[in-house]
Amino acid sequence: MAWIYLLIASVFEVVFALATNATHGFTELGPSLLTAAAAAGGIFFLSLALKTLDVGVGYTVWTGIGSVGTVVLGTVIFDESMNAGKVVAFVLIIGGVLGLKLADRFGTAADGPAAARATGRASEQPASPTPRHQPVG
Repeated sequence: MAWIYLLIASVFEVVFALATNATHGFTELGPSLLTAAAAAGGIFFLSLALKTLDVGVGYTVWTGIGSVGTVVLGTVIFDESMNAGKVVAFVLIIGGVLGLKLADRFGTAADGPAAARATGRASEQPASPTPRHQPVG
């Protein structure tokens, strides 16, 4: 379910970026309200995804999908330029996102703090064998 939340968050991220462009410096009320709502929605769904995904994976995928979606739709909606360099960069971003998805899929329950939170083992960490602060004197 975390990956579905992450995809929803990514859609909000694209809407956020495109609506921000349409605000004209937050002088247009409609796009400004849409920008705020999309930002809130994106962060909300990202937070749901991060309940089980590692933050490094979740945030990177969120921004990667958001970046690619924003450039592709910016090209269509705002008639922004597209060139071979951008296409190569998109392919690399998509490859990185897929790589992170596969790495997360084939990881074990012992991988990372998100897995520990998901399995309830985060609170079962052993106490430190030595105190952090030694008494003076």
